[in-house]
Amino acid sequence: MRIPKVPRLRCKHGVHSLRGQLTLANVALLALGIVAATAVSVMGMRYYLLDQIDTELAKTRQSLADSRLEVRSIESLGALGFVRDRLTREQNGDQPRPDSLFTVVDARGEAFGILGLLPTDAQRGLADAVDDPSALIQDPEPHDVTVHGTSYRVTGTRLADGTRVLLATSTDALHQGVDKAIRLDLAIGALLLALLACLTMFSVRRRMRPLEDMVETSSAIAEGDLTRRVPSSHHPTQEVEQLRLALNSMLHQVESAYRTRERSATQLRRFVADASHELRTPLSAIRGYLQLYDKGMLSDPDARTRAWGRVMAEADRMGRLVDELLTLARLDQQPELRFRNVDMSRLVRDAAEDLRVQQPQRPVTVDADGSLLVHADESGLRQVLGNLVGNVRTHTPADVPVRLGLERANGVVRLCVADKGPGLGPQDAARVFDRFFRAGGGAGSGLGMAIVQGVVRAHGGEVTVRTAPGEGLAVTVALPAGPPVSS
Repeated sequence: MRIPKVPRLRCKHGVHSLRGQLTLANVALLALGIVAATAVSVMGMRYYLLDQIDTELAKTRQSLADSRLEVRSIESLGALGFVRDRLTREQNGDQPRPDSLFTVVDARGEAFGILGLLPTDAQRGLADAVDDPSALIQDPEPHDVTVHGTSYRVTGTRLADGTRVLLATSTDALHQGVDKAIRLDLAIGALLLALLACLTMFSVRRRMRPLEDMVETSSAIAEGDLTRRVPSSHHPTQEVEQLRLALNSMLHQVESAYRTRERSATQLRRFVADASHELRTPLSAIRGYLQLYDKGMLSDPDARTRAWGRVMAEADRMGRLVDELLTLARLDQQPELRFRNVDMSRLVRDAAEDLRVQQPQRPVTVDADGSLLVHADESGLRQVLGNLVGNVRTHTPADVPVRLGLERANGVVRLCVADKGPGLGPQDAARVFDRFFRAGGGAGSGLGMAIVQGVVRAHGGEVTVRTAPGEGLAVTVALPAGPPVSS
């Protein structure tokens, strides 16, 4: 029977493959980790830098509040010289925006100049950006404002004469630093993602190589190569190695079952052909004699007697053949045997005595003293002994010695029937248990040894043959022993 070919399976390496899904999963997890880490670090950096700016503003605010300065004192004594320098640089509109602003506002919240200088655009913009200077002065926390497109942190305080002062520090540098940090983190994250994708693809490819071998092996087996097995990888994981061993074991069972099925089918075809041939021979002989009788060609009484004897002989032969075929059919169906304790020594002595009666001139030796019990079906064992002794009687000269031995060792009872006949060649010995096999075309149906093997296997035993040309034939039957019997 041929196995139909099926399309060979191929391992796909697309996005929907296991390799692609594992790679995407690892990359997605790392991407989430990078985004989370970037968000946490950026928030932490922003919080830290803002805290530094707010601390500096709070210190400046507290210093002005504790100095007890007035606007007149600032103008007359030149206090806060750094403010003069800052304000002088801001008179030129081409100068860049200042990092810090110092603005004095009146009761309406409008900026006015000090030190003889008019308020700059930045100072006026800061005053306009603060809606309520009084609320800002009372709030200890700085606020975010935007002055001409530049972000500032602003707070306020009062001088000794009640003048309100606004203090602001630019946060543009902070935002630029945060943006650079985000871009740097994203660039490094993208590089890590690409590196992880490559490493994952390489690692998964190496780890999944055994699975690809399994696919290739399964495809080869589906195409008819039942001998293929999954090879072992150099660095197997425990689960994959267990799967490989289980799959190889399953493939071995499949191959064994397929070979057994092929062998059984072949044996069945040969059995049917041999059975048909064996049954055709006696039927043809019987039909021929009946035709002779019907045509009146057996007018002589002696001829009729001889014909009748031949018809009866062929009918007996056909009956024995049918009985043996029925016995083999029952053995194939694993019948329920009637097990009980049977004394094998008694059966062996009975078989030897039958052989002596049938062939008095044959030397028969029996080694079966005492009692040896086996838990078996007595009728089956008698049939085994009868077939073995019948083979000796049929296939060896009448004066060839035969030995029937029985022994018990290691919980097994061994029965050996050995003769000193011509023996069998290696090819015939290999087929001695085949049905309808007759060595050298000898007499008999060729079913005796097949029945012996079937009965012994039904008892959970084993039968072996030891032979060689010119050295005789020894058949050994091993059966599980029953309880020992004291002599």
